[in-house]
Amino acid sequence: MTTLAIIGASYLQEPLVLKAKEMGLYTLCFAWEEGAVCKDLVDEFYPISIVEKEQILAICQEKHIDGICTIASDVAAPTVAYVANKMGLVGNDYDAAVRANNKFAMREAFMKADVPCPQYMCVKDVSDQTLYTIHHTLALPIIVKPTDRSGSLGVTKVETYSQLSSAISSALELSFKHEAMVEEFIEGREISVEFISYQGKHYPLQITDKVTTEAPHFVELEHHQPSTLSQEMYDRIYAITDRALTSLGLTNGASHSEYRITQDGRIAVMEIGGRMGGDFIGSDLVRLSTGYDFVRGVIEVALGQFDESSIINNKLSVAKPSGVYFLCEETKALLPKIQDVIAHPDNHPEIFKAEITDNELRKVTCSADRSGYVIYQSNNKLKL
Repeated sequence: MTTLAIIGASYLQEPLVLKAKEMGLYTLCFAWEEGAVCKDLVDEFYPISIVEKEQILAICQEKHIDGICTIASDVAAPTVAYVANKMGLVGNDYDAAVRANNKFAMREAFMKADVPCPQYMCVKDVSDQTLYTIHHTLALPIIVKPTDRSGSLGVTKVETYSQLSSAISSALELSFKHEAMVEEFIEGREISVEFISYQGKHYPLQITDKVTTEAPHFVELEHHQPSTLSQEMYDRIYAITDRALTSLGLTNGASHSEYRITQDGRIAVMEIGGRMGGDFIGSDLVRLSTGYDFVRGVIEVALGQFDESSIINNKLSVAKPSGVYFLCEETKALLPKIQDVIAHPDNHPEIFKAEITDNELRKVTCSADRSGYVIYQSNNKLKL
C-alpha cells in the first residue's frame, strides 16, 4: 500500500488526512499529542515535534514512505523538504523551504530577482542604534512582525516612533529565531494567490480578496474567491508570482502568496509561504470556486503522480464564487446568522459549512482569537 507521511496533526491538517484516506493511502502522522485532532484519523501517529526532522526522517526511512507533505503550516514545510530530499522523494529543496519560511531571507531573494516588495530591514534587538537606523531609513507608518511566524501573530502597525521599541520587543519574543522584520507600510487592497508547482513549473489556481481588521494587527475577517480584479491584473499578478516562486527556489507543492495593491496600481508581494493557504482558502475555497481539488493535488505532487491536465480537466460544473466569514467580537452580528445556519441547515443551501468553535467572542489580535466561521458557495459573493 502507498504510504504518505503527514507533518502536523492540528485541525489544519484534517482535510489532508481525510483526502489521503479517501485516496486509499496508508498514513503516518507526526506532531505533539496536545491538540492533535488527526491522531485518531491516521493509521500511525507519532508524538514527535514537527521540527525534529532527524527523528521523523529515521521513522520515514524505516517505514519506506512514498511521499511526505503538509498543508497550511509554515513551520512544518522545512521538515517536509528535509525528509523528501534525504529520501529522494518529490519535494522542495530544503534551503528553499527554509528561505520561504523566513521573511527576511525571502525579501532578499525577491530583491535579487526584481520582484516588487516593500522596503525592509531585519533587526535582532531594540538598541538605540537599531532604533536610530530605522528612524533614518523608513518613514512612518511602518509594519513590525516576526520574521518566521504566520497567522498575523506579532504583527503591529507603528504610527509613532515611541511605539517602535515595544512593537519590536513583541515581535522578537514571538519569533523562533528572535528576529523581527521592520518594513514599509503599503496602504492598499489585500489579496492572496494560490499556486501549485511540480518539477519547477508553476500553475496558478485562484486569487482571493481579503478583508482584515486593518491596523494594528491585520487579522483576516473574510476571504472571497474569485477576486474582483480585472483579467489584466490577474495576468500581471500571476506573472509576478511565477517569478517570485522561482526566485525562492520553490519547485514542488502548494504556495500561498500575499499582496497589497495601491490605488495607483503599485503591486507589492508581502510574503510567500511554501504551503497551502490556511483559513479554508486552500482546503475548501479553491475547490468550491474553481472545481480543482487542491488538497488532492498536493498529495499527487508528493507522490510524483501530478498530472497538469488535472488543472484543466478536473473542473466541476458546480464551481461558483465562494468565501468564508469569521466570527469574533468585531463581527458579532454574524452570531445569530451562524446559529440559524447550524440549527436549520436545509434553509441555507448556499452555506457549505458553519461552526462555532468558542462561545466567547474576543477582539482579535491573531487568527487564533476567532470563534467560528461560515463557508459559502453561491452564484454571487454572499453578503452576511
